[in-house]
Amino acid sequence: MEIEAATAGRALVVIVDDRPDTDSIGQLVTELLGEAGFLVDGIVAVAADEVAIRNTLNTAVIGGVDLVVSVGGTGVSARDVTPDVTAEILDREIPGISEALRSSGLSAGSLDAGLSRGLAGVSGSTLVVNLASSRPAVRDGMATLTLLASHVIAELSGLEG
Repeated sequence: MEIEAATAGRALVVIVDDRPDTDSIGQLVTELLGEAGFLVDGIVAVAADEVAIRNTLNTAVIGGVDLVVSVGGTGVSARDVTPDVTAEILDREIPGISEALRSSGLSAGSLDAGLSRGLAGVSGSTLVVNLASSRPAVRDGMATLTLLASHVIAELSGLEG
């Protein structure tokens, strides 16, 4: 199993939420990443605060993970700042991933996924993706994301032309 994980890449899960009960979403994302062949370095929980989110995302990119999946803070309220901070650290956006996540989420009946302002893009050689925080949005989003992430990571590492 670990050999497979090494070939898919290293990932970090970032939970953006002020509520104390966010462990189950982080575990769900970790489990789904593991099933897709990723080695998950850990789960980091941060407050819905621009500085905390920025520091966490930058640390992950500097740490050399292949994929950062942030969950939460993608809605339309004033406290939902994850996409705004993510935009600041991205070198290149990949709108097709964000659009696919919203579209598949709406098709599956997850309104928060469909209305998410979440972004996806590349910072350095790291793919950074924002997901809405409901369980349905995460389950559906991860099914869509893992197929696309593997392709992007292979391209970034030079394994695909």
